[in-house]
Amino acid sequence: MKGFTAALLVWTLISPSSCSKAWPTHTACRDGNLEVLYQSCDPLQDFGFSVDRCSKHLKSNLNIRFGIILREDIKELFLDIALFNKGSSILNFSYPICEEDFPKFSFCGRRKGEQIYFAGPINNPGIEIPEGEYQVLLQLYNENRSTVACANATVTHS
Repeated sequence: MKGFTAALLVWTLISPSSCSKAWPTHTACRDGNLEVLYQSCDPLQDFGFSVDRCSKHLKSNLNIRFGIILREDIKELFLDIALFNKGSSILNFSYPICEEDFPKFSFCGRRKGEQIYFAGPINNPGIEIPEGEYQVLLQLYNENRSTVACANATVTHS
């Protein structure tokens, strides 16, 4: 129960319902029995994200598209992912996307007000998505722990 309480607290803290305006729910991908929906949990800004090929077999080299206008500099950029199913935490993962001495993408080092548009492959573990509904909390933040983007996503495989 302790994990559920922590998950609920995190969900409440970054939920768009805690702000005056909720962003629309977007479809990142939909194919057959798999659907990925997301909503920005940043009260000040929405962003665009899509997956080129939606498949229950998540390939290790996944092509995505991501676009946002930066409200913060990103000398360094990190991604936190929390995956839940039926209120239970399944996975927590942190990944450095941009490190000052090791920029992995061309947008590393961009400044506040600049646009990021990335279209290309990302490396991830190749897995098969089991049937069910999953909640995913994603947060991109910079070296000062300022939020660059965050999303509440739902992955449904029926």
